[in-house]
Amino acid sequence: MMKLSSYFTVIMVICPIYLILRWTSICLELWFNFGIPPIAVLPSEG
Repeated sequence: MMKLSSYFTVIMVICPIYLILRWTSICLELWFNFGIPPIAVLPSEG
């Protein structure tokens, strides 16, 4: 049986990666569907 700490470590590593990939795929899908340039979504500096 895995230790509880190693279990939480795996979750802390996999969850952010999954969320980033999921968010990226959703954004790319929206951009392709609506033709929104990625730069329009980013906050403007200055």
